[in-house]
Formats: sequence, C-alpha cells, structure tokens
Amino acid sequence: MKRLCAVSIVAIIIACNGGSSNAQQVSVAQPTSNAQVDASRRTAITSAVARVAPSVVTVQTEAVQRVPADMLEQFFGGQSAERPVAGLGSGFIIRKDGVILTNAHVVRGATSISVALRDGTTYAAKLIGLDDVNDLAVLKVDASNMPVAPLGNSSSLIVGEWAIAIGNPYGFVLANTEPSVTVGVVSGVGRNLLASPSDGGNGAYVDMIQTDAAINPGNSGGPLVDAAGEVIGVNSSIYSPSGGSVGLGFAIPINRASRVADDLLSHGKVRRPWIGVKPSVGSNRTLGKAPAIGVNIAAITAGSPAAKAGIRAGDVIIRAAARPIRNAYDWEAELLELRVGDTVPIVVKRDGTDVTLSVRVADLPEVDAPRVTVLHEIELTTLTPAIRSERNIRSAVGAYVQNVSPRVQAQVGLAPGDVIVQVNSTRITSAEDAAQALNSGRGAVVMYVERNGQYYTTEFVTQ
Repeated sequence: MKRLCAVSIVAIIIACNGGSSNAQQVSVAQPTSNAQVDASRRTAITSAVARVAPSVVTVQTEAVQRVPADMLEQFFGGQSAERPVAGLGSGFIIRKDGVILTNAHVVRGATSISVALRDGTTYAAKLIGLDDVNDLAVLKVDASNMPVAPLGNSSSLIVGEWAIAIGNPYGFVLANTEPSVTVGVVSGVGRNLLASPSDGGNGAYVDMIQTDAAINPGNSGGPLVDAAGEVIGVNSSIYSPSGGSVGLGFAIPINRASRVADDLLSHGKVRRPWIGVKPSVGSNRTLGKAPAIGVNIAAITAGSPAAKAGIRAGDVIIRAAARPIRNAYDWEAELLELRVGDTVPIVVKRDGTDVTLSVRVADLPEVDAPRVTVLHEIELTTLTPAIRSERNIRSAVGAYVQNVSPRVQAQVGLAPGDVIVQVNSTRITSAEDAAQALNSGRGAVVMYVERNGQYYTTEFVTQ
C-alpha cells in the first residue's frame, strides 16, 4: 500500500522513501524588508521631481474686468462697473535672485501678480516683459538665494523618453501651493500645428514639444522635465475638443524659452529676427505630383538682409542652418530659433541647382504708422456661416477681411478675403477679438491667416 505524504506550509518537504521519513528543508525567500520596499519606490521620476519641484511656483494674478449693468440697474440709470478677476498659472525660478519664467497668457492684462513657493511663502512679482509670439513672460520677485530649476537641452530630446509635467492645476480648487506631477513621454518634437477651430483646436503651435503627460488649467507656465531632472520645456497648451487633457499637450522648447528670457531681461522686449523673405501663399502640392519640398519665395523686401545676400523671388528655401525646410511651418520654426545679429546659411533651389547663401539676421522693421491707423485701414467683419459657405472657408470662426488699404496690404501682407484666425497666441473668434488683439500693446505681431483654404503667417512690428 502506498503511503500519502504531506507537505507542510513552512516548506518542509517530507520525503517518502520506503516508509522512512527523511526531512529535507528547502530554502525560503525572506520577507522583504521595509528598507527594500522604500528603496524600490524611489525611481528616476521621483528623483527628477525632487530636483525640480522646489523651484516651481504658483502664479496668482488679478485683473480688472468691466461688466455691463443688468437691466434693473440700467432702468435706474446704472452704468457698467468693474470687478476684479483672479487668475492662476504656474512658473519656475531660473535665477537665484528671483527671476521666474512663465507663459505670457498667464499674466497678460494683470493689474497685480504674486507668486507662491511650495511652502506657501508668497511674494509680490514684477512683470519684466512678455513675448506674445512665443507665449512667454519673465517675472521678478525681491528675494535671494532661491531654488533654481536646472535647465536641459531641448535640441537633444528622444521621442519616447520620460516627460514629467509639474505645476499647479486647478489651484483654487485644490487650495494647495504644493505642485502636482503628471508623467508621460515625449510624444514628438518639432511639432508644427495650426489647429483649425472647426477641429476643436486652440491655435497655432510651431516647433513645439508634444507630450501625453496631462497638462490641465493651471499647469500653464510650469516646467516639462526629463528623467535627469532637467527642464526641457515650458508647458503651454493642449489640443482638446473637450477642454480637458486628451494626451495632446505642447511645451515650448527650453532652448527657445531661454533665449527669449535673456532678451526680455536685457532689453525688456524680444528682438524679433527678420530677413525680408515673403513666402508664397498656398500649398506646395502640384496636381498629379508628390508634394514639393521647401518654401517658395514670392517676393523679397528691398534693402532687406535677404536682398543683400542675393536671395531672389522664385527661389525655394530648402534648408536654413541645420534645419531642413519642408513647409512654411518649418520656416516659421527656424525664424523662432534665430537671433538678431546671427549669420545663417540658407540653401535655396534655383533653376534646379542648390545655392547656399549667407544671410545676416536683422531686427523686424516697424510698420511706419501707429497701430490705430493700421486698424483704420482694415475693414473686418465676424466670420459667419454664410460667408464660410460662399467663400469655401475652412475655419469655423475668425475675422473676415472685407477690405484693406494698399499700404497695409503691402507692409502687413493682408488681402481682401483673408480670415484672421489668430494674433500672436490669441485665438480670434470675431472681428472684435481681432481689433482688441491688435490694439493690446505694441511690438512684434505674428498673425495667422487663412487664404484660399491654406494657412500662413504674416509678421510685423507696430509702434
């Protein structure tokens, strides 16, 4: 008769061998210690957060908003009134003496700005300058020996590497100045996207870092960080039909942001690079053929750096510095990388031959009239469904250009039939939006326009 052998729960095996019971002990893994568990919780991500989080601040703003009197007040002679409106965003410290980088849209129009550190310490902040074109602003607080965010190199990013967004989303709801963290990957680099409002887009993104790390309201201006704990971008915007994060977030590359910050700190404004090339409008696609590569030059401004370098109308730009130019977005992205005074090699295709020319970058010239005069020379109307249908316009909203003076048409590049869809970082939904955006402040303006079903940009500086 065979005997049944039992195995104990403490892993002592009783060997059944001819009726004898020889016990053989099997080694058992020891319980994991608390120290081992604690060590396993610490990863490259937690280390990166610990390195950068102390430098992340909550940016709190207050602006004055004019509100109309209600019907009852109007009956008794009441007039419109003003009320304070609070805003919130994020930022991060880039110098020990209290210099902070954030988004322009976080602080634009603010009558007062304050920043709070993670421990709740709050400082009044001064706006040093802002750049609407790149959606960046520099603030300064009266403090010293502040924690500084280590800056990385956004030109060496690897698609698929870790990306960590740090900021203060929904700060008023959470009532906490401690920054929160979301994690994803670098989904793409050099993203050039003009999001059509009909697709639920929120404007233009040129040469941006794309990430699926959740970026929510209040994250704007906070750092995007790599696994080494270095800032690689400034969280700026999302592409979302619903208004919430759907995994399409965009950050301004830190290399560009650093250059803008240097300009704002040195000059109080950004020197907008210009070479005097006017790209042709429309697609580079020829019927029955593959898309052409490059940007066709429609005209060259007389006396401009491009004219002095020998670039001609009819040339096709195919490379600028180290960047291949495949379309107008690549060209706009390269202009954002240039600095006034740089000498850049530009390769053009001319009569089937590649020609390399050296161009010295200059300041963008000013339109030779005050802004209000420019507006008086542009007749705008809010885009309607009827106009869209009649003119075969792709954009769902915008400001339709009914008429424009020859002077502004020549200097600014607008033409009757154009639709203004964005001015700097402001999305345009009506003629009033366009007028307000063009009237707010002075300096460089980048205007996104639809013409003949294609999107393009025109840029100028107003006095």
